[in-house]
Amino acid sequence: MKKSIKVVAAVIENDKQEILCALRSPKMLIPNMWEFPGGKVEQGEDLSTALKREINEELGCIIETEEILNEHTHEYETFIIHLIAIKSKIIEGIPVSNEHSKLIWLKKENLASLVWAPADIPAVELLIYE
Repeated sequence: MKKSIKVVAAVIENDKQEILCALRSPKMLIPNMWEFPGGKVEQGEDLSTALKREINEELGCIIETEEILNEHTHEYETFIIHLIAIKSKIIEGIPVSNEHSKLIWLKKENLASLVWAPADIPAVELLIYE
């Protein structure tokens, strides 16, 4: 049976209505694909606490979480991911790529120009067409 992982992802929008996109490094699972930054929910953590911790670790920022944009379960070849995308705002700091190859800000209408990790695609589509 495949391992199932609960993951939170931050859909961070700036004042220019741009969304923060993160390129997975070649060393990560699902390498060289774009995603919303975030990570695994640890045992005993609620979604908001997990996302704030992950963004602080990955980007060196403090965020405020807002509403859930999307929940999606995607089956990869070796594991199953339950991805919860949460709309968020940076309240302190400037994102720095500590784990990802690259970070960019994109307008919603340009999100489809990137090659997204499959689990992130439903949230991307919601943003494009909302």
